[in-house]
Amino acid sequence: MALRDDEPEATVAVMSTILLLNHISILSRSVSASQMSSRMRAMNISAPVDGMKALVAYRAGLGRVPKRRKLEIQSEVDVDEDTAPSQEDRDEGSPKEEEVPMTPEETECAKVRAVLNANIGACFVKLDDHKQAVEACTEALLDDPNYVKVLQRRAASNEKINSWSSLTTAQEDYGTLLKILPPSDPQRKEIERSQRLLKPRLEAAQKAETAEMLGKLKGLGNSILGNFGLSTDNFKFEPNGQGGYSMNFTR
Repeated sequence: MALRDDEPEATVAVMSTILLLNHISILSRSVSASQMSSRMRAMNISAPVDGMKALVAYRAGLGRVPKRRKLEIQSEVDVDEDTAPSQEDRDEGSPKEEEVPMTPEETECAKVRAVLNANIGACFVKLDDHKQAVEACTEALLDDPNYVKVLQRRAASNEKINSWSSLTTAQEDYGTLLKILPPSDPQRKEIERSQRLLKPRLEAAQKAETAEMLGKLKGLGNSILGNFGLSTDNFKFEPNGQGGYSMNFTR
């Protein structure tokens, strides 16, 4: 049985997280990452009811899992330092570079981190802290980019935040979901609906934030021009018929 993240009908109490933490603590000292991942899956723990206690436990559990390895690049061609090619040679036929693949143990650790971060995100949703939920979901997606439930959760939390940038990310997540879900998946219809409803909100947020930014710039300009008895209203921008604008000074 697989380790699950939270479900709407979750009935497992906070003791489940404490049990999870204890298992991670013991396993991290005595077995490999692969064995740890397998035993965690066997526990089949859902997200607990108490968001704050669960959050503390999941974070502590995450601290027991090895951290994500920094990106390493390896070249397909070994270069002798004494006969290193010139810049011109490298430009003409530079060797391809590939990311160093993860070991089986690192892959298992990535799965564990993804599930734990997914549950941390779920806890923040329960606590109505959607910015932290987005951050936790983003961490989970670094280890599992196609984690469907996390993509859905991050999109939903970004819709709650309702800023231009957050709605843009939500739109991207819905697009990713439509790419990875099979055509027959019943979730596609709801995702497509969410995507349609999101478009006018995204446009409204963009206009509102642009107007706010321009208002702040205008206020800054007026504070400077005021020293000379002028304001930004003295400068008019009008289309010049060539795709640009002409600035005219008026009193």
